[in-house]
Amino acid sequence: MSAVAERVALRSGPRERAHRPVAGGVLWIVVLAALLAGIVAVNVIVLQLNVQLDDLTRQRAELRADNAKLRAQLSSAAANARIARDAQDGLGLVAADPTTTTYVRLAP
Repeated sequence: MSAVAERVALRSGPRERAHRPVAGGVLWIVVLAALLAGIVAVNVIVLQLNVQLDDLTRQRAELRADNAKLRAQLSSAAANARIARDAQDGLGLVAADPTTTTYVRLAP
């Protein structure tokens, strides 16, 4: 081998080795960028789930308030005073006077 060929061979060896650390550094940058992108994606998904959870919590509170309102309306609708008032106003019925009430006893 000639002296020029040996010099070229010696020069090409270190150059190839010089490129390897750069390629390794680029590989690490790509791996870290992928991991960071994954972390950001997970955080976005968690944020979306939290927003949905807040909406569902708000809807649940509204439904509970509606249920309480409906229970109160049902209770007042079934109240004895309201039934007596509706009977008197709507049908003209009046409560019986206890002094004029008589009982009939039937023989056994």
